[in-house]
Amino acid sequence: MINNRRTIRKYSARPIEGELLERILEEAERTQTMGNLQLYSVVVTRSEEMKQRLAPAHFNQPMVTEAPVVLTICADFNRTSSWCKERKAVPGYDNFLSFINAASDALLFTQTLSCLAEANGLGVCYLGTTVYMPEMIIDVLKLPKLVMPIATLTIGYPAEIPEQTDRLPLASIVHDEFYHDYTSQDIDRYYGVKEALPENKKFVEINNKETLAQIFTDIRYTKKDNEAMSEGFLSALRKQGFLH
Repeated sequence: MINNRRTIRKYSARPIEGELLERILEEAERTQTMGNLQLYSVVVTRSEEMKQRLAPAHFNQPMVTEAPVVLTICADFNRTSSWCKERKAVPGYDNFLSFINAASDALLFTQTLSCLAEANGLGVCYLGTTVYMPEMIIDVLKLPKLVMPIATLTIGYPAEIPEQTDRLPLASIVHDEFYHDYTSQDIDRYYGVKEALPENKKFVEINNKETLAQIFTDIRYTKKDNEAMSEGFLSALRKQGFLH
């Protein structure tokens, strides 16, 4: 199943059955979690009004408003902290390590949920934009302290069967016994196929660039944008109480 997966950005008008969505969310709870604390929460967005309010945080990508359901998965230490306070325990989770633990839990849950959705005939698009403008999402979804948006999934029945995107060869990501740094020959061998794909060569040409790598450094993920969004993310972590 995983070898056939595709990112789906266009969805049919068919709604997702409430029972199906609830079932895959419940099954996803079996995913790995630190200390069995389940340090995540999911905000389910179905209404057109709320999708429209969320869309600007995701650069108004059309699937945010067109998908029948949008799921925002959050790192959540608020619930656990509330439990501790109600049970005569003093929580100490307003720190960066706790955020990392909760974010890891949230991402593990997101991946499991994605696989379950696809196994049940649904299509999914993972939105990395969630961490670009988190404060907007925090405000729209009324997230309290110690809750931080980490991932967003648009989900619905597919209205397309897109081509699969390429992947690097296994040898490029697996290191035996210890990390082996990459030589120029390694880079040529591992990235040559990706760079030779007609769509990537065209992408380089129409953007007047010399290499595919320059598409990423100069256009898609620039140093300037990364630094600006890093500041925004750190600001959101302070607002949510994970940094002081």
